[in-house]
Order: sequence, then C-alpha cells, then structure tokens
Amino acid sequence: MTEKEWVERLAGLIRQNLCDKRIRVETAKRLPYGYEIFEYRETPDAKPIMYQTDLALIEVFDNDSWRPRVIVEAKIDSITTHDAITYSRKADAHKTVHPYLRYGVVLGNRGDKALPGRLFRHGTGFDFMMSFNSFKFTAAETSTIIDIVSDEIRASRSIEKLLYESRLPSRDRYTVFRRHLKLQL
Repeated sequence: MTEKEWVERLAGLIRQNLCDKRIRVETAKRLPYGYEIFEYRETPDAKPIMYQTDLALIEVFDNDSWRPRVIVEAKIDSITTHDAITYSRKADAHKTVHPYLRYGVVLGNRGDKALPGRLFRHGTGFDFMMSFNSFKFTAAETSTIIDIVSDEIRASRSIEKLLYESRLPSRDRYTVFRRHLKLQL
C-alpha cells in the first residue's frame, strides 16, 4: 500500500468516526505558510506561498468560510531524521500563518515499534505523534486517533479564542496556561 492510499484510508476512518459535523476531512490540502509581498499599498499586493499537507481537518462555517484546525502529516514504515526536521519546520511555518493550528504526525505500518526518538528530538513543531501497527486500524487505534483529533480541534478553538478575544472586556480571564504531556504505550 502506498502512503497516499493509507492517508485516504485514515481520512475515511476519521470522517466515519468524528462526531463534529462542522469538520470536513480533506487530503492533499494546500495551505499558505507565508505570503510574498510584491508591493505595499493600502492593502499589500501579496501572493500566498503554500505547502501541500497530507490530511487536514477543516472547520466550515455557515457563510461557507473555513478555517484549518488540525493538520496531520503521514509516513509509512519508517521516518528519517530529515523527514522529522522537514515536517516540524513545515508545522512551524503553517502555525506562523495560522497561529491556532494544531499539527501532528502519524506513522503507519510500524509493527510494534515505538515512536522513534528522532521525532521527539527534531519534531518540536508537532502537537501530537502516533504510531499505527499496520495498514489496518485496530479498535484501540481508531479510538485513540479520534480522541486525539477531537482534543486537538478543541485546543485549536481555545487557542483562537485566547488570541482573538484577549482584548475584549468580556473575555475569560485565565490565570494558568499549561501544555500537558501524555504518553501512551
């Protein structure tokens, strides 16, 4: 099975099991990671510079506008240090344009191998990582990936609210912010 075929299967799994009806799951979605400015006017004359992503969870609004919530990059069998650095850099670049975006990497057909240390060392741009045993999804893996993307959608919405409502008099006034680490065998 190719990586593209596996990503399509993963997208289908998420579509089938995700309860949030405002979320659309797309593969090969191109998102801006920056803008090239040709000249400045009242509104700059700019062109988006885009990277293609493997899997995107997009929130669609009533006015047909949309916002990316979660991006998932995928590799099958193995991942190199170069891959980890490249995908992490891509995550950071996308988060520069979409600061509320959550970004993860999933590895397929890994057998019972653990997530490789190079992902922890070089994957600083990732909000989550997951390794799948084979090309087929177990019930436990299905439950885990649905829990992860659901949590990440909520996190994206919370970050967006923090960023864009921080000056409102009626804003929530948080006194603690903490990133939680969760490891699972």
